[in-house]
Amino acid sequence: MNLKDSVILVTGASSGIGKQCAIDISNAGANVVLFGRNGDRLKEVYNNLSPGNHLVFQNDITEYDKLEPLIEEILLKIGKISGFVSCAGIESTVPMQVLKPDVYKEHFSINVIAGFEIARIISKKKFINPDGASFIFLSSIMSILGEKGKIAYCSSKSALIGGVKAMALELAPKKIRVNCISPAIVETEMTQKMFEELPESSMIDILSRHPLGIGKPSDISNLVKFLLSGQSRWITGTNLIIDGGYSCQ
Repeated sequence: MNLKDSVILVTGASSGIGKQCAIDISNAGANVVLFGRNGDRLKEVYNNLSPGNHLVFQNDITEYDKLEPLIEEILLKIGKISGFVSCAGIESTVPMQVLKPDVYKEHFSINVIAGFEIARIISKKKFINPDGASFIFLSSIMSILGEKGKIAYCSSKSALIGGVKAMALELAPKKIRVNCISPAIVETEMTQKMFEELPESSMIDILSRHPLGIGKPSDISNLVKFLLSGQSRWITGTNLIIDGGYSCQ
């Protein structure tokens, strides 16, 4: 899965799955562009990348009017883009009766609209690699199976799957492939914090739902590398489930 000299943009690159994707993509030879909110953590990720022509941008991807100038800067500094990995996202647990419209707006702005807007900009002729590209959006197994208290999260992640199918059809003539990945629970900073706040019985229940155990960020990044590479040249418009058997039950 050689990505040598390709330019790959990763959002949510300062932690969790996005961080692991950025590191592993750089190990495969890519020049990686890191988008994230936390400057200190972005610097730490940058320092763990393999040698290359990498860029770091501390930004808020929901400031949509600032996105295209950043993409212009990428083009000028390291060239046209061959891949986009949309890992930025938020999650919350809010019972339906206390949900407010602002909760939905926040989830959709970060989990859906920002990534789709970046994809729209990158897919312009002046930004995209004419030899082809691959866009990957991180959804969730909860987009298919649901979870109590996560209506905003589940619905936003479901929106990714539908949007990706339409995007894949529209961008195929440009040789751009578009896919989703839907993981179950993965060992990240976010899930570690969640486990610390849960009673032991809830932790046991969550673990029992994963026949192969909780996933690791590298389990996802390996699939991301495959989808970015030419080895997946005939895969587009799909949602790949990687959940340790969670959805078998």
